[in-house]
Amino acid sequence: GQVIPRHVAVIMDGNNRWATRRGLPGPAGHRAGVEAVRGVLRACRHHGVEVLTLFAFSSENWGRPKPEVRALLALLSRYLRNEVRELHSDGIRLRFIGQRDRFSDRLRRLMQQSEQLTAANTESTLVIAVDYGGQWDIARATQQLARQVLDGALLPEQITPELIDGNVSISDLPRPDLCIRTGGDARVSNFMLWHFAY
Repeated sequence: GQVIPRHVAVIMDGNNRWATRRGLPGPAGHRAGVEAVRGVLRACRHHGVEVLTLFAFSSENWGRPKPEVRALLALLSRYLRNEVRELHSDGIRLRFIGQRDRFSDRLRRLMQQSEQLTAANTESTLVIAVDYGGQWDIARATQQLARQVLDGALLPEQITPELIDGNVSISDLPRPDLCIRTGGDARVSNFMLWHFAY
């Protein structure tokens, strides 16, 4: 029978290329990416995928032209304002992973409020990775373990890969079984939707 992954991760890449090929400005591509999220969420819920992670704003995005960065952040704010209540009514828990200190107070507050509103939901989990990097996550996990060593609660030789894994951002969630990088190629996005929709 068909094996359904428990956790699907999507790297939302190529929105600018998608827009350029259609003679549209970059922000139009990012808006189209947000629209596609609704369909992917529906398909994941329909087939019982427990966790969907979206890599929505990478650390590299800060290096884009300032107007594009502002447009991306405005889109994220708008998504939270417009979609979170529906996510909540559908029983979806929302989590953010990544560094938040470079975002505005207003956006950080929106993230926190969204997480608090949906914290008790159990239908599925939507993880949004913002300013996230794997090395940052490992460094953060090892810092937590180093503090335990300083407190005398842990010996250095007790630090294992499993202990580090237990302290990363999604330590309480199943690890991704399937990772898709959209790359601006509609065939990749359509394949994903087809795979889960039928």
